Amino acid sequence: MDFFELVKNRRSLRKFSDRRVESRTVEKILEAALTAPSSRNSHSTRFLVVEDKDLIRHMSYMRDYGSAFMAEAPVAVMVMGDKRATDLWVDNCAISATFVQLAAEAAGLGSCWVHVEGREHVKGHPEMGDAESYLRTFLPIPEECGVECVIAMGYSPYEERKPRPEQDNSGKVQWLK
Repeated sequence: MDFFELVKNRRSLRKFSDRRVESRTVEKILEAALTAPSSRNSHSTRFLVVEDKDLIRHMSYMRDYGSAFMAEAPVAVMVMGDKRATDLWVDNCAISATFVQLAAEAAGLGSCWVHVEGREHVKGHPEMGDAESYLRTFLPIPEECGVECVIAMGYSPYEERKPRPEQDNSGKVQWLK
């Protein structure tokens, strides 16, 4: 599949089959993600791969909205940035996370981004802490790293994908010649 077809076909997947994802497949995905461009070539992005079902289930409670689906994912890849390396660690992580998702698609896996950075643990209740603080209570997140997101991934349980909804892109691109 060529790149443009891959991008066109990629969809967020929030349901996963029970099929195990081979460690070598995840390694290939992360090898690709480690080639992502970064601010001033800082390569500030770090990854934490979680395959333990109990830990993934525990991670799914990081937010009271938008993260519960990941409880059944066979793999969760936490995307973190070394804050000492650059003030643009969030941007670098976002680029790397996109590479993870595109590489997962190329490897035949589905994925979905679960945002962490700046998200409350309980929506509307900042006094309850944030998603990152919750994750830090049980995961070995380096002190110098901030957490941008978690990419839940695995094989799709569906025979066929839903077609991508039509999107009106008129007015979204401007040309100056």
